[in-house]
Amino acid sequence: MARAQRVIGVEEHTWTADLRDALLRFGGDDTVNLLSSREQTDHRLREVGEERLARMDAAGVDMQVLSITTPGTQPLPAAEAVPLARDANDFLAETVKAHPDRFAALATLPTPDPPAAARELERSVTELGLVGAQVVPLTGERYLDHESFRPVFEAAAALDVPLYIHPGQPLRTVRDASYGGFDDWTNLNLATGGWGWHVDAGLAALRLILAGTFDRHPALQIILGRWGEMLVPFADRADLLSEGNKTLQRRVIEYITGNLHVTPGGVLSHRLLTLAVDVLGPGRVMYGDDDPYNGMKGRFGGAGGARAFVDTAPLSAEDKANLGHRNAERLLGL
Repeated sequence: MARAQRVIGVEEHTWTADLRDALLRFGGDDTVNLLSSREQTDHRLREVGEERLARMDAAGVDMQVLSITTPGTQPLPAAEAVPLARDANDFLAETVKAHPDRFAALATLPTPDPPAAARELERSVTELGLVGAQVVPLTGERYLDHESFRPVFEAAAALDVPLYIHPGQPLRTVRDASYGGFDDWTNLNLATGGWGWHVDAGLAALRLILAGTFDRHPALQIILGRWGEMLVPFADRADLLSEGNKTLQRRVIEYITGNLHVTPGGVLSHRLLTLAVDVLGPGRVMYGDDDPYNGMKGRFGGAGGARAFVDTAPLSAEDKANLGHRNAERLLGL
């Protein structure tokens, strides 16, 4: 059996105690209250030393591309978000510096202040050596395609770094209308990891396409977890939006296949991998385990699970290497 030379996990999370405390104080995302702030999860998020390295070794992961867990600093007031994002990115840079062969990192951005977010992206890349940024779909009630966020995308394009769109909670009105009516846990899970997160993240990427983001920045690249957050698997139908469209320079499916990359984001499914490769090609799929949440581990959850997922993928030896590490190396400059 052909084996990947390396395995790089592209969606792997951490945070700082100060950011956790601010999110709990200001609210805005129930997953922080009910999931990430639990003692064991909080510890695993903040720990970026020997325990994490041991967990990586056990799974067969050679490198993690760290990012601040959802929702980052995006639900916070701008006056809080800007310094906390800066501190978090300094923390990421220090973590990478301590283990440069095991970690890289994506910046978190204070999108409540878009010009400051653009400046922080530039600082994170040019001064700290981070390899891109992670954002969530919403800041308040504004999706990423809102014109106020254009400085962020201009900065990413100028720096030639990708943006990873990670799910965040849908709008409260949407949660109440579409994901409510059950017990509290079911409501939360339906609105987040069970369904709503992924609809919203895919929608955020689709809105960027329709808003002309990739016409303004043709080379800009976006990453989505969960094999494309419902957008990539539904690409053929989403292309219906091309019909009669007088503003876009390309068909919708051309943006999907030319400006998007995907990871499993912890959903270790060869069936969904095969679909993503069919839509995007083997050069746009990368491994990602959603550590420390571990996603939907399935039969790949034991020792060596990450490497086993790559090694047993229904791909050629070359494309297993692409999935395992080469695509991440090319896109992120690792």
